[in-house]
Amino acid sequence: MARTRIKICGIRDEDAVYAAIEAGADAVGFVFVGGSPRYIKPERAFELMGLLTPMVVSVGVFQDMEADEFGELEQVCPVHHAQLHGQETPETVEACGPDVIKAVRFGTPTFEEDVARWDVDESVAAVLIDGPSAGSGEALDWAAVARVTEHLSTPVFLAGGLTAANVGEAVRLVRPYAVDVSSGVESSRGVKDAGMIAAFCEAVRRADGA
Repeated sequence: MARTRIKICGIRDEDAVYAAIEAGADAVGFVFVGGSPRYIKPERAFELMGLLTPMVVSVGVFQDMEADEFGELEQVCPVHHAQLHGQETPETVEACGPDVIKAVRFGTPTFEEDVARWDVDESVAAVLIDGPSAGSGEALDWAAVARVTEHLSTPVFLAGGLTAANVGEAVRLVRPYAVDVSSGVESSRGVKDAGMIAAFCEAVRRADGA
């Protein structure tokens, strides 16, 4: 089985960047959603991107942003991938592409329909399965997620309530391409903890070897 990739989301300072790199994360996420406790200004995110090593990619998290506004932000902070967490239309997804990571909320009435729709969209490089409320720390029913995602042709990112204590089980049940953690590696809301990041990454590696 291929190694599960790891994304540490909600990065806001140098210490968090270095902790993610040291722990072996593959990607870091910058949240450009106003009102989020993990929001970061694009100018600051661009500064932090300069600290990344060549094999660690940057992901910008957006929600219901118009294509022209997205383009303006990209001029300030050109991240490697856009992760869209709202009710974006296919036209908006295409404008934010290529290689978009499109989030779908588990537990909604249209969950399966939404997953199927984005699985065949050429602008979408990965489908991210998140909880009903992003960043809430609520764990998902991973067996139910697996039943929907096991036949997808698009890589699956798994988020939603992941921690060092439960990510191993989640990986073994869903076998995602990548896992995405934010609140699960925080000592307080919006504050990343280096020890928790290291423990999370180690738990993923153990699950891959099981």
